[in-house]
Amino acid sequence: MSGMTLLRATRPKFLLLALLCAALGIVLTGRQLPDMPGAQLTLVVLGSVLAHAAVNLLNEYQDFRSGLDLLTQRTPFSGGSGALPENPEAAPRVLVAFLVSIALVVLIGLYFLWLRGLPIVVLGAAGLLLVIGYTRWITRSPWLCLLAPGLGFGPIMILGTQLALGGRSDTATVVVALVVMLLVSELLLINQIPDIDADRRVGRRHLPIVLGERKAAWIVAILLLAAYLLLGSALWLGLLPMASGLVWLTFPAALWVSRCLPQVLDRPEQLSQVLGINVATLLATLALLGLGLWLGE
Repeated sequence: MSGMTLLRATRPKFLLLALLCAALGIVLTGRQLPDMPGAQLTLVVLGSVLAHAAVNLLNEYQDFRSGLDLLTQRTPFSGGSGALPENPEAAPRVLVAFLVSIALVVLIGLYFLWLRGLPIVVLGAAGLLLVIGYTRWITRSPWLCLLAPGLGFGPIMILGTQLALGGRSDTATVVVALVVMLLVSELLLINQIPDIDADRRVGRRHLPIVLGERKAAWIVAILLLAAYLLLGSALWLGLLPMASGLVWLTFPAALWVSRCLPQVLDRPEQLSQVLGINVATLLATLALLGLGLWLGE
């Protein structure tokens, strides 16, 4: 039972996001360095997934200890896994699992520091601060709470992957990292909307609490559309291969999310459907972007 609780606390279905972001970094590096050692690729992917799992484990533990888990009305896409409220005695094991995960991330980071030198330190330290500080401190600062997830999965993970594999940042990398930052920040923002009341009661101050649901819904739309505008501009300027235009296949879904969200804020079942379409849209967009970069010259 405790093993299943630990697995649920990592929120495994969301770890696909870390895999896709690491894959984007690998594909971008592969455009510069066709031959990359398999062991290094494995460590980069493992480190990315462990870092994401560590965030989830610490979030689950701290939300259980603060009582937030007992206040939240969970949906498939927000409110945590519910693993610890169902099995409270597993809380110390979840904390230990977090410590083991973050220790492994640090060890992998030290290996790449030894391999590549000091430039990787800044990104690694920033990522570590985001992992440790997100739930306890960052969620108290509305704009930092908005930007932190996107920074972690975008610039830090993608640029960190490229540095770790011996690549160099170029314009394509910066564009992709910014697109991921916008989409992931949008994902976390929209998923905060169902949790407003519970989060407010434990002292969190994210944008849906500070600005209200409707203004937060407008920011969701702005972030989504800004990501596609950036991609379109990069394609028009020749900064990304034309095959990256595959991402536009998901634009109708993103537009649907932007238009429907304000209309379902007070309808929990329909809101959950919008959240689900939004998750699928983000994952498909990142997968198509990676495929386009891989197919492009």
